[in-house]
Amino acid sequence: MKNNLQQILNTHFRLKDFRPGQSEIIQSVLNGNDVVAMLPTGGGKSLCYQLPAYILPGVVLIVSPLLSLMEDQVEQIKLRGEKRVIALNSTVPFMKRKETLDHLYSYRYIFVSPEILQNEYVFKALKKIKISLFVVDEAHCISQWGHDFRLDYSKLGLIRKQLNSPPCLALTATATKEVIKDIQEILQFNEKSEKFIYSIDRPNIALMIKPISSIDEKIDEVHRLVQALKGPGIIYCSSRLWAERLAEILIDKGIRGVGYYHGGMDPEQRILIQQQFLYDQLRLVCCTNAFGMGINKQNIRYVIHFHFPSQIESYMQEIGRAGRDGLPSIAITLLTQSDYEIPKSLVESEFPTYEKLYRLVYDVLSNTNELPSFEFISEKIGLTETQWRYTENYVEKLKPLGFEPDKIIALIWKEIENRLAIKHEKLSKMIGWLNTNECRRKKLLSYFDEDLQQKPVNCCDHCGVDFSSFEETTVPLLLENERKMDWEHELKVIFRKVSES
Repeated sequence: MKNNLQQILNTHFRLKDFRPGQSEIIQSVLNGNDVVAMLPTGGGKSLCYQLPAYILPGVVLIVSPLLSLMEDQVEQIKLRGEKRVIALNSTVPFMKRKETLDHLYSYRYIFVSPEILQNEYVFKALKKIKISLFVVDEAHCISQWGHDFRLDYSKLGLIRKQLNSPPCLALTATATKEVIKDIQEILQFNEKSEKFIYSIDRPNIALMIKPISSIDEKIDEVHRLVQALKGPGIIYCSSRLWAERLAEILIDKGIRGVGYYHGGMDPEQRILIQQQFLYDQLRLVCCTNAFGMGINKQNIRYVIHFHFPSQIESYMQEIGRAGRDGLPSIAITLLTQSDYEIPKSLVESEFPTYEKLYRLVYDVLSNTNELPSFEFISEKIGLTETQWRYTENYVEKLKPLGFEPDKIIALIWKEIENRLAIKHEKLSKMIGWLNTNECRRKKLLSYFDEDLQQKPVNCCDHCGVDFSSFEETTVPLLLENERKMDWEHELKVIFRKVSES
């Protein structure tokens, strides 16, 4: 069997060797075990379900949380020559989806969102085919203690059972022991289950926190860093506005090859930026956390956090996009005193206020038997799409109890308070890490119940980092006297048109 796996790896994936953990996870899956696997970002999780598809007799069903991530994964599979792959989600036109559902048996990989599994027609079509492996990507979304908990993910154990309980592979890059336990219980793992937990440490990535006195100084520091550092690179911002603004500032300062990316852009724009970055037509992307998942780019040399994320798990995923080729890379967080308020506000904004929840239940839901559209809710109550999606799930869940407004409000508000408490606790730990006087790598690993085995030469700003080893020694991003060249002017015009469209 081992030789067979090696042959498939060479033939279908054009790879010479397995990365640590991959062959063991694949072998366990092929033995029919339920498996939860934690591999670091860039550790090759997708191969753990893609390779078994060439041995198992039926279809591999993959549950994925983001439409953009599904599209990226489907595209990457097609690029290596595999055509028997499809993504089922709400963006697929009805007639095309109907035609696809009639021929699901002909596919090797079927990607689905957790929401589409609630669709009666999709679920009936899936029940008719042989699913040989049930894959849950980003499996930390299952647990309420996970940093990206999704209510629809929490239903996957029951859905899997209704699909004749195929063997399950749950994959994540960031999970504590508490989250791993939740994953196994909610997905209803059987007695033949195994855990493969590998170190989340990325020793080739140096960790730096750089205190800054003001926002203007922070912008100047970003400008200095992107001139000095080897590229390509990513800069994470807290908002769509800042992602666009920072890209435009850098372009105006003469930095070449800069783009921006966020969830508010048209799909075509997002795909264009992704492709330009993948093929080195862009060397730097200023973005929100919407950018990165599914971006299989090996040579990212640095990740800068213009604003820090609200959770350590998010930080680990975002810096993990650097140095996938194993070469030295650096993660730098720029920190001003005013930055501490930003994630607090973002956490609060994910949920409706008590006043808006009250208005939703009494002014809208009490006057209709059906859930209204988001557009109506947005105009009537002022809820964001995130707030409505969260509330909608609980409203659906409470329907069988009958319409008792005060009871519904009390139950939903209790869940909101619970989620807020968890998120504030995670934010507190993130802030604690930013302000630690200990080795940052050691502190980071201890959060995931892991010990630091060996300290790398370039560890963190407390232990010492030779910044010069990450600096550009060939052609810098900014070339003197080039700011007035025609191509530079054209690039500015292009990006301004994009931002205005």
